[in-house]
Amino acid sequence: MTDRPRALVFAYSEVGYVLLELLLARGINVVGVFTHEDDPKEKRWFRSVKELAKMHAIAVYRPKSLRNEPEIERQIRDELKPDIIFSFYYRHLIPMSLLETARLGAFNMHGSLLPRYRGKAPVNWAILNGENHIGATLHHMVARPDAGDVVDQARVPIGERDTSAEVMSRVVHAAVEVLDRQLDALLSGTAPRHPQDDSQASYFTGRTPEDGRIDWSWSSRRIFNLIRAVTRPFPGAFSDISDGRRLKIWWAEMRAERGRAGEILKSEPLIIATGDGSLEITDFEWITSPAVKQELSVLQARTAKR
Repeated sequence: MTDRPRALVFAYSEVGYVLLELLLARGINVVGVFTHEDDPKEKRWFRSVKELAKMHAIAVYRPKSLRNEPEIERQIRDELKPDIIFSFYYRHLIPMSLLETARLGAFNMHGSLLPRYRGKAPVNWAILNGENHIGATLHHMVARPDAGDVVDQARVPIGERDTSAEVMSRVVHAAVEVLDRQLDALLSGTAPRHPQDDSQASYFTGRTPEDGRIDWSWSSRRIFNLIRAVTRPFPGAFSDISDGRRLKIWWAEMRAERGRAGEILKSEPLIIATGDGSLEITDFEWITSPAVKQELSVLQARTAKR
């Protein structure tokens, strides 16, 4: 049918992949996909939006930015001519001049229960902060990020020992559930609008590998939350030791032994004192010079066998 609404999709990461996959399974007329070049410094744990689009012979665009790009705006307005725009974990801010080209509106999927945890890396931040739930929110896009009226939401639980990867897999499923049940309303121009309460909003910035640095004066629970928030496939929590070694920590267990914060209480198993107790480091690696790596290989091997 030639009168099917024309959908333009901006997408990346696993959420972007599964939601584009849903649109295609529902027979939506996707006229183009904007995505990102993969960062060689970033471990890619998610499937490729670019490859999915190419499998379906959909034009793919990967600009470094959308700001002050008149040729991109012209192409979207005059060639792609979207009736509706979707943003699924796309990392660049989409200017209002582009959003306004879609007569049915522009809609973003965000990985929290808005208005809480606006901004980047909401799952990582929620785990770090000890939250017991997060969610997925589909909302109308406006000039301010994550501030538009809510279309629909789904709540996702966070267990006390869950990692970001485990919670993110639930957010993916919740995002599919939300988009699937609202897609007909979106395409007919009847999507619900529930204004956000800005007084309840919280905003968090993106995280960098340096944000994984451990302060041993923190409580054991706070450090444990940091570890599970940034463990694989993320860069990991770490601590620099005075002799120049870096301890990269992938998992730990809370223990009752006490000592000076940051003190190594035992080496086998590796136990380090925190502000209110200690942590047994059960999955770790040392990042050092080749000579020191050899010196510590026995300790790592013994710990791995436990």
